[in-house]
Amino acid sequence: MMAYPECEMERYTCRGQCDQQKNNGVSRQEDEDEENFWDYFGLLQIGPESFHNPHQSTGNENCCSRNVLRKQRHWQKIISAKKCKRKYERERRKAKHAEKKDVIHQLSKRDLKVIAKGRLLDAKETGPRLCIDLSMTSHMTRKEINRLASQIRRLYGSNKKAQKPFWLYFTGFLKNSPIYEACLRMNDGFLNYHVDATPDSYLDLFPLGTIVYLTPDSENALEEIDPQKVYILGGLVDESIQKRLTFQEAEDKHLQTARLPIQEYMIKNVNAKNYHSTILAVNQVFDALSTFYETNSWEEALKAAVSPGKGYVLRDSAL
Repeated sequence: MMAYPECEMERYTCRGQCDQQKNNGVSRQEDEDEENFWDYFGLLQIGPESFHNPHQSTGNENCCSRNVLRKQRHWQKIISAKKCKRKYERERRKAKHAEKKDVIHQLSKRDLKVIAKGRLLDAKETGPRLCIDLSMTSHMTRKEINRLASQIRRLYGSNKKAQKPFWLYFTGFLKNSPIYEACLRMNDGFLNYHVDATPDSYLDLFPLGTIVYLTPDSENALEEIDPQKVYILGGLVDESIQKRLTFQEAEDKHLQTARLPIQEYMIKNVNAKNYHSTILAVNQVFDALSTFYETNSWEEALKAAVSPGKGYVLRDSAL
């Protein structure tokens, strides 16, 4: 922050005068108050005498005039110093706030919403596209459906904040179904989500050649994200661990499948429970896809998506 020399000089002058008054003691303060009183009293006598004696010029009048000018200059210095101090404090607070936020200009919430909406609509035109297949909720309990609704909320929130978002589809999404009611109940503003929600199957929306079904049981590791492809995630929370359910869904429909490259970039980590799992929640899979699409690094993507509780760590961090 730049300092202002004139303000600093006046501030030090005022500070010195205050210190001097404190050191002189109470008696001197009373003397000065008395002197100021008689000075102001003398000033009150200037006006009438001047009017009654227009041709009279005395030394007292000159003395009073000098006192008036001296006091005016004194108070002007104090006022100027206070203004400079307030200005300095405002600039200091602004600089501290900008440093804390690490921004020069803070956008309003309305501006941020407009920017986020623009990014989402751009993704609708240019891709990439991600589809959540919600047709398998018949395999789930009420508790699992509620968990899936919560994961959808996190997924949408992450996508809205992303610099390079996906365009989202919710397929097999029947109105008044348990998952529909759970999303309305648990996700504020759900009906205003910028997504394509439809009761139709993804097979009716996209050509088979563009579909890549993401399942942890696939033998094919996902290497890149193609904006021309549509990536399908099975909307499934399965606490009973029905193995290969999503993989069987894709196999029955003769779809291309892929999985996150967890085994290629991560290794099993020794833990007390000896637990290792490559099955991730819907929002965790999306976090991996979104991070990779922005950074083009699977290490960063898997670090963001695979929690330590899954029993896997990056190869480099294990060395």
